Amino acid sequence: MARPAGIEPATSALGVLCSIQLSYGRVRLVASRQGEMQPGGGVKPGMTQTAVPVDYTLLERQVTALLEDESDWLANASNFAAFMFTSLPQVNWAGFYFPGEGALVLGPFGGKPACTRLPDGRGVCGAAFVQRQTVVVDDVNAFGDHIACDSASQSEIVVPLMKDGTIYGVFDIDAPVKARFNEADRDGIERLVAAFMRSAALPEQYRSTV
Repeated sequence: MARPAGIEPATSALGVLCSIQLSYGRVRLVASRQGEMQPGGGVKPGMTQTAVPVDYTLLERQVTALLEDESDWLANASNFAAFMFTSLPQVNWAGFYFPGEGALVLGPFGGKPACTRLPDGRGVCGAAFVQRQTVVVDDVNAFGDHIACDSASQSEIVVPLMKDGTIYGVFDIDAPVKARFNEADRDGIERLVAAFMRSAALPEQYRSTV
């Protein structure tokens, strides 16, 4: 399928050996090396993080343009998940979970097949849903209640889907490298999720007061 008009990749892979210290948010020293890029801009598991700058202002404009002419929430959720998976570097999964009977239930996503249901309050997604705030995990193996849907995932960010003080689910992104998501990523991804939430009304069945 052709890329929608006006949507261009915001980043490119770095193919040089370098050592970069991130100066924003939580400071981290990262070493990059050449490697085979995976779908979604990721790298093979076990490789170290590569500092690839992401222009979230550009991505916000792009995703707004992508979604603004469509009011169907499922169509927009599907395109949003695909956009996030293909636009962000070093991610191996990106998708939605919506509240269901006793669990968060899988929604549109980009990446490998995932866990269909996550028991209420369990895992990183459950924590973000209950706390109604973004949860960033630098090392999923050190997160005691992590639910491993893909052993390649090493770090994770989960953003709640909030509107008018009500939560409708979460958007989850996994990465095959540790400490992938810093404060700039957190802020930028929250802005992109907010743009999605403005694009269409989610079904009332997902509206939760928990």
